[in-house]
Amino acid sequence: YSVLWSDYRRHMSGGNLTISGLDRDQDTGIYQCTASNKWGSLLSHRASLQFAYLENYKTQTVRSAVNVREGQGVVLLCGPPTHSGELTFAWIFNEYPYFVQQDTRRFISQETGSLYVAKVESSDVGNYTCVVNNTITREKVLSLPTPLVLRNDGVMGEYEPKIEVHFPDSIPAAKGSTVKLECFALGNPVPEISWRRTSGVPFPGKVKMRNSNAVLEIPNFQQEDTGTYECVAENSRGKNTARGRLSFHAKPHWLQTITDTALSIEENLFWECKASGKPKPSYSWLRNGETLTSETRVQMENGALTVSALNLSDAGLYQCVAENKHGVIYSSAELMVLASPPSFSRSALQAVLKASMVPSPLGAVAPSHLPWVLCLPHISPGCCASLRIALLPNGTLRIANVTKRDSASYTCIARNQFGSASTTGMLLVTEPTRITLRPTNMEIIVGESIVLPCQMACDPALDVSFSWAFNGQLIDFQRDGEHFERTISGDLMIRSIQLSHGGKYVCHIDTDVESLSASAILVVKGPPGPPDKVSVEEITDSTAQLSWSPGRDNGSPITGYILQARTAFTVGWQAVDTVPEVVNGNLLTATVVGLNAWVEYQFRVVARNSVGVGEPSPPSIKTRTEDAMPDAAPTDVGGGGGTKSELVITWEPVPEELQNGEGFGYIVAFRPAGAAGTPWTRAAVSTPGASRHAFRNDSLLMPPFAPFDVKVAAFNDKGPGPFSSVATVFSAEEGRTEMSPDSARSVSAAQIEVFWEPLPAVPERVLGYEVVYWEDDTKPDTVGKVRISGNYTLVNVTGLTGHTPYYLAVAAFNTAGSGPQSVAINITTKKPRESPPVNVEWSMTGSLLTLHWDPVVATETESPVTGYMVQPEMEIASILTRLPSCFGRIMKQVQQRLAVREFDSQPADRFLVHISNCLWAALSKNPYMILNNV
Repeated sequence: YSVLWSDYRRHMSGGNLTISGLDRDQDTGIYQCTASNKWGSLLSHRASLQFAYLENYKTQTVRSAVNVREGQGVVLLCGPPTHSGELTFAWIFNEYPYFVQQDTRRFISQETGSLYVAKVESSDVGNYTCVVNNTITREKVLSLPTPLVLRNDGVMGEYEPKIEVHFPDSIPAAKGSTVKLECFALGNPVPEISWRRTSGVPFPGKVKMRNSNAVLEIPNFQQEDTGTYECVAENSRGKNTARGRLSFHAKPHWLQTITDTALSIEENLFWECKASGKPKPSYSWLRNGETLTSETRVQMENGALTVSALNLSDAGLYQCVAENKHGVIYSSAELMVLASPPSFSRSALQAVLKASMVPSPLGAVAPSHLPWVLCLPHISPGCCASLRIALLPNGTLRIANVTKRDSASYTCIARNQFGSASTTGMLLVTEPTRITLRPTNMEIIVGESIVLPCQMACDPALDVSFSWAFNGQLIDFQRDGEHFERTISGDLMIRSIQLSHGGKYVCHIDTDVESLSASAILVVKGPPGPPDKVSVEEITDSTAQLSWSPGRDNGSPITGYILQARTAFTVGWQAVDTVPEVVNGNLLTATVVGLNAWVEYQFRVVARNSVGVGEPSPPSIKTRTEDAMPDAAPTDVGGGGGTKSELVITWEPVPEELQNGEGFGYIVAFRPAGAAGTPWTRAAVSTPGASRHAFRNDSLLMPPFAPFDVKVAAFNDKGPGPFSSVATVFSAEEGRTEMSPDSARSVSAAQIEVFWEPLPAVPERVLGYEVVYWEDDTKPDTVGKVRISGNYTLVNVTGLTGHTPYYLAVAAFNTAGSGPQSVAINITTKKPRESPPVNVEWSMTGSLLTLHWDPVVATETESPVTGYMVQPEMEIASILTRLPSCFGRIMKQVQQRLAVREFDSQPADRFLVHISNCLWAALSKNPYMILNNV
């Protein structure tokens, strides 16, 4: 485009072009900028301005119904309207938001927009509306509905697969692009889709199968991904195949560029640029922004430019352009054509010349000869023809095997067609200066100290000076004295070395007649520095292509990179999966995979080398992945309960990071359990955080506690996601009716046993029973409750107070709650027994001690006697301490058993035998003492 200043909508400022009031018809096209100064002009890269749009469907009549037999395959055409920009397609079944779900039987082509049904079922009957979305403008248009009607002339029999969606025989794919191949077949039974490479090479891990294998996706396409791909559709009646070859294409990339050149008038110019790419790039040349054409002096062939017999008009800025259908690249250089008399203003001979003199006359035309005039009386004019002294073609006078006799005054004269010039210098021959000890290349760890030596031997008549340079800059020992020190002998000491001290060190020795230098590379090893300029080159709903520039390797080559990401939903930075899986140190780009759609990401890169892992790069700017249909179904689907005539469905909400787009909600579907042919009843819940939906229809009486099959799916503005697995949920129960009066009996002072008759078989379910009891109707805070699950007719109420009247009632319960209570009954707990056993006697035969007492008989109002407890007095323990030594060995164990009163257990009986034996032995010695204490 040529931008006119008179165009009121377009104006330039500082090289920027601003277009106001953009017009699709007038402003679409290719733009280039030309930059000019007195030396020439350069043309910028091309910029394409295009407009994305999506027009409405033109006025159309109602779409004709598609009649098809059950079991037959069908294709419903979308026919998108006029548009520009990438489109995505979805189909609505009957009404929004009921979208057609893609599975092994149904497929929506994102190439044509058509809906393919491999085998029509009766549930497919209805109206189908194509939804067309422009991914750039986010515009959306809907077609008129297409009715799908079943024919009544029978069911279609089985037949072999017929591939209706297939890819071209030859597919060019650009390097780094994402390739998607579609394949879908009609058939009865529904065909299964599989993929293979005819070469037999298995698919790498980055290849993905989507939509029940109907789409093969190859991200970050590379040379090794080329080849013939085959789609196989197969069912029990046969199989069908489709093939296509993927070929590798890439935009141009420079292998050789042109550089600035200065040539004299009448010389010849030869420039050559080379670029790789597929298809092979074509070349063109520009001079000062204008296209060069071949003529007598100017020839262009396959990236090479030749200009013969240069003149001043050939000077300017040149550009080599390499181009194929995937891109254009430019290489620029300046050509200077020189025409002036010779001059030694920049390279005159020094007053004292070295033994080897190399003057460089500055002139537009190389002189035909550079005569040297030697002011030496003992050298004849023909000396230049000798083997020791020679005049070289470039004007250099070379004197081999210099001796002090060669000391003299020398004059160099340069001539060309525009004039002549001369320069004179004195040659002083001295003993050569030698470096006797040089610094050597070293590797060192941060924090250590070293000495770089630099020792020399020279002619005593010469003045000598030392200096050290670091990376081309002289070291200032006063300013940098913390780390650098020069010794008296000229060596360089470096203390507490830092990473910044790695580089090239040069020792300079200057004398009156020559300069010598010795250099060494000091490598300071450490972890790599942080990478820089991390940017997102391309982003989809699940991938992001990143590029970055490397940081310093800090003395050890970078062996690899680690890519990290963070979102508002993650804790800190997390490592991410990439293609390639391992990003080696030679790569400066990689594709992050496995991202969530419609989530804002930041990325950073960390480099590593043999020393360790370095600091991370600055984070990239926040970038949001593209939206997509939900790919996660709600989990933990269940429900139940609720009020009468309700079906309550619950689920675990989909986290925000998995919602994949705006307009998020849920589709709840249910039908009676086991009714496979019954259509699903659906409801839309537009709240993203919802986890419950209660279906209630007062006009439709829902049976209580009836089983239903339920499933839940998520949807957003892009369409619906997959449904969850089907769960069985029961509708709400009805409360129980009133129970019959119950009965009870007092078991003890703390326990009442309650009885009741089970309820007869009724529609309402019984989960169990509960007994409510209280002491006084005027004291509600004394109410207690015992609940028992299952079909029981008796329960024990414990923890009661003795000799206290209680009121008790029974009620049945289920998920709807507790039913009405039975008529309350009254009963009093028994009195606790207060009198101890009487007439306790004992007798001892051998080692056996026998106790006797009168039985205790409970009255009618007392708790019955269930057993007796024999408890020895604790004084026995003190008696046992005085027993013979035979008892002392088991004393500790006996005392422990006395403390826990285990005399009614078998182990205690065995201990009593041991105790009796010891007592018997003790009685034989002191019977009175033992019996008296017992």
